[in-house]
Amino acid sequence: MDLTSANAPVDEARLRRLLGDPALDWLVDRARRRLEREQPLTGPVSLSAPMPAQRASAERLLGCSPGSGRSLTVRLDEVDTVLRRSGISPDGLAAAVLALTGPVVLLGPARQAEERAWQEAYAVIDALADQIPGLAAWADRLRGDGLVRRLAGTPVAAQGLLGQVAAALSDLPADPPVSLPAFAARLFGGAHALDDGTSLATLTLSGIRALTGFPDGSGAEWRREAWASVGLLRDELSSTVLTLNLRGTPTLDFMADAGEPSVLTLRQLVRHPIAASAPVVRICENPTVLAAAADVHGADSAPLVCLQGQPSAAALTLLRHLHERGAALLYHGDFDWGGLRIASALLRRVPWRPWRYTAAHYRAAALARPDGPPLAGQPAEALWDPDLQQALLELAVRVEEETVLDVLLSDLV
Repeated sequence: MDLTSANAPVDEARLRRLLGDPALDWLVDRARRRLEREQPLTGPVSLSAPMPAQRASAERLLGCSPGSGRSLTVRLDEVDTVLRRSGISPDGLAAAVLALTGPVVLLGPARQAEERAWQEAYAVIDALADQIPGLAAWADRLRGDGLVRRLAGTPVAAQGLLGQVAAALSDLPADPPVSLPAFAARLFGGAHALDDGTSLATLTLSGIRALTGFPDGSGAEWRREAWASVGLLRDELSSTVLTLNLRGTPTLDFMADAGEPSVLTLRQLVRHPIAASAPVVRICENPTVLAAAADVHGADSAPLVCLQGQPSAAALTLLRHLHERGAALLYHGDFDWGGLRIASALLRRVPWRPWRYTAAHYRAAALARPDGPPLAGQPAEALWDPDLQQALLELAVRVEEETVLDVLLSDLV
């Protein structure tokens, strides 16, 4: 029958008294769902743990008790027969359901139409991939991984969202670099459009990784670096790195001539990359080492970069640039579990070789100070020297950079 309307007239007043009882809503709902799926209205449907009113309404509908078990079971073909014989709905249960609940939309065609709408929503990303072939695999992945569907919810919302993503990626990399909020305001009319956690930022960052080959990661610093990789600076002044005797800009050259430390911001590093690089650049974890190098060696000190703990976006930007320009990076940090974690985090982002930072160096330093502070915390791996973790477990002494300062300073001239 036509699922948008009934053919024979339905006695709606009697129908609503009989089948329109709220206690039978579950039965009408089951019948409607079968119509939506183009399934026959025959066979049993069951309701677990029915209320007494639901049993009473089913008995009144069928003219007999449907049983007293833990569930209530009604055969749809019996309901159809009752409705036809009583004259309430000459076309049976299907017509009655339409009269009570309105036209039925078949799920098969509806789903096909929705899927076509989803495919059309991705068209703007496909067009972008045609312009930028490096994005082809990313565009295919977006279609298959379900991320867009989860973020957008509907094809209409997805089409608008992906249009914004395509607009952002088409305008990258930014040259010269610009503030991320300014970029968002210009493109989308709001400075916070690309804030962390927004669907637009999530998808744009995934496209940036495909565009630049930027490594996967997570966390605020990773996102800051990822944006910076395409010239978008987020909080560009608060991310800094401490250096000594690096050269390559007028300011750095001036400070190196004076033998004084420099603080470089992410903004400076992205907008004015260092033009020259020393063949070897050492890296330390603690600013005490860099300050001592400036005090003892001044302008004669070898180039030094200080992480000041976990590597910032500015530090990683600088070190990547130095590596790309051919500098060998040598790293030293605290011999403790936190130090190993910092060093491993850096090694996952930038290649470096150990600077007196191996199991042999730790054993020598720890044995020279057996009364040093005890090692505490959860063990961590040392990606550059697997023996280092075992050495720390055996000797269980913490060796900070400051305790081997004389040895480190001897390498800086």
